[in-house]
Amino acid sequence: MSVLERELTDGVLTLTLNRPEALNALTGEVLGALGKALGEAGRDGAVRVVVLTGAGRGFCAGQDLKEVQSGERGFDEVLNGYVTTISRIVELEKPVIAAVNGAAAGAGFALALACDLRLASDAASFTTAFSRIGLAPDSGMSYFLPRLVGWGRAFELLARSPRLSAEEAQALGIVSQVSPAAEFAALVHDVAAEFAAGPTRAYGLIKRALRQSAGASFSEAMGFEAHLQYIASQSADFQEGVAAFLEKRRPAFQGK
Repeated sequence: MSVLERELTDGVLTLTLNRPEALNALTGEVLGALGKALGEAGRDGAVRVVVLTGAGRGFCAGQDLKEVQSGERGFDEVLNGYVTTISRIVELEKPVIAAVNGAAAGAGFALALACDLRLASDAASFTTAFSRIGLAPDSGMSYFLPRLVGWGRAFELLARSPRLSAEEAQALGIVSQVSPAAEFAALVHDVAAEFAAGPTRAYGLIKRALRQSAGASFSEAMGFEAHLQYIASQSADFQEGVAAFLEKRRPAFQGK
């Protein structure tokens, strides 16, 4: 049985963490497979959007502590695995959607935060978890969380580690949409299909612009926007978008 299931349909690559018996806790094998799949997705023109989800009743319970405790992998090796995988999500110039179907804890929560959009079933829950075992945040959580909820709330969530329901996470801006569990697959399908039919090149440039602006001055951000806009203006999708606008029809983007 593969620890990561892959399915590509109509431009949507669904990556499913597949350790349901452990609530999809992360191991070196899982992170390696996920990092490899994300790298391949970036090179595959047939992939227009990536959906990351979990098998069974959990999204991802974070690091499998048994692996660390056993001494199979040292902390440095574990952290390096997260750096690689989280970076590939962030740098992938295609939308990545976290379809949070159940519990997301610790590094599993951080994995969802690294994605560009988070959708949640009403069966989902979120907790930072690190402080509960005496650890500081990792996996990019200290970067993503305060940018979504603010510094003070991020400190509270990290230090006190409450369990947030899907609705509470949505109220904080962590989750974009919540749906009943029975309707969740349909919601994920519809949102992913929307992105798969969209201007993939522009989505990648949007990710670049947001990432660069996080540490840029106003003038630097404006200059980088101009640079990206020139790149976008050379794309086939831009030509199609303008033509569709003038012809009053829906654009048929090719992701190029």
